Amino acid sequence: MKIISWIMVILGIAGLMSVRILEDKLFYDPLLAYFHDSNENMKLPQVEWTKLIFGHLSRFVLNLIFSCVIIHFIFKNKQWTQQGALLIFIVFAITFPIYLFCIDNNFEIGYLFSFYMRRFVIQPLILLLIVPIFYYRKKMIE
Repeated sequence: MKIISWIMVILGIAGLMSVRILEDKLFYDPLLAYFHDSNENMKLPQVEWTKLIFGHLSRFVLNLIFSCVIIHFIFKNKQWTQQGALLIFIVFAITFPIYLFCIDNNFEIGYLFSFYMRRFVIQPLILLLIVPIFYYRKKMIE
């Protein structure tokens, strides 16, 4: 049974990697090239808001699913998986509107601030915090 759990964790990681590798094919995001190639003085590309929001929400859902698979099969605790999903959702719910505000204001709030808000929106960075927190929690219970 342990082998199946590790296979599922590896599949979850592969899923997250696939979302990242295929991001330009799966999601509308005109800012991919901007942040990849840009400096602070580059002009922002035109954004189709509906497509951008839908693209980010789709990406979030995929990242959330793969993150929950990872959490669930590492800790085998349904309640912790739900808590992890809630934490990931809360971080997204906070950072996504801030990121959209940054875009709407042409990153006047700051290029680096906007860049890192974007990281929290499009990548499952919170997973890197949740796994060690839950691991510590598990060790405290044992």
